[in-house]
Amino acid sequence: MMQSIKKYLAEFIGTLVLVLFACGTAVVVGCDGSNPNASYFMTALAFGLVIVAMAYSIGNISGCHINPAVSIAMLVSKRMSLTDFCGYVIAQFLGAIAGAGILYAISGQNASLGQNGLYNDDILVSLIVEIILTFVFVLAILGVTSKTENSHVAGIVIGLTLTLVHIFGIHFTGTSVNPARSFGPALFVGGAALSNVWVFLAAPLIGGVLAALCYGFLAGKKEEK
Repeated sequence: MMQSIKKYLAEFIGTLVLVLFACGTAVVVGCDGSNPNASYFMTALAFGLVIVAMAYSIGNISGCHINPAVSIAMLVSKRMSLTDFCGYVIAQFLGAIAGAGILYAISGQNASLGQNGLYNDDILVSLIVEIILTFVFVLAILGVTSKTENSHVAGIVIGLTLTLVHIFGIHFTGTSVNPARSFGPALFVGGAALSNVWVFLAAPLIGGVLAALCYGFLAGKKEEK
């Protein structure tokens, strides 16, 4: 029981740090996704660097999912139990809310907390973009974590992959690929960010499941446990 609590606490802390530092960077540098300028790339890099930092901080405790889309992929891949999945997701959402709350208190405004938004008010395109981004991100995670000998580089690979999907996706939706990361800021910003947040809850989960099914099919019995 205590071991499970430690894992959930690690996921809470990791997701809090992700939202506070990565979304916080978007706020600090004024990234709006309209132009591929310095703030755009700084924000993408911030998301990747947080993953690297957390992977080597809490990875040995919880696996450093800090993302319900990753957790659902692990569940589908039978790499975690349903009980742990529920515990992880609850911890991740609470961590994201706490991180967004701290960011809101520090920034002193709710006009922007690094929230996600629809691309040209198009729900379908936004769903497709987020499913593709999450699919690529989670597929990389499943691949690099499938062999124990990759453990020393897994955090770097995953962080760079998250940076990659942000470089492509910020222009379209702000890049979610993480339901918890989207929900925290949207809760405080309200308005369109909150009314449209279901897109950024559903699409990453779909992308995560598709990645798990695809990787399971491709790897088959050759996957090393």
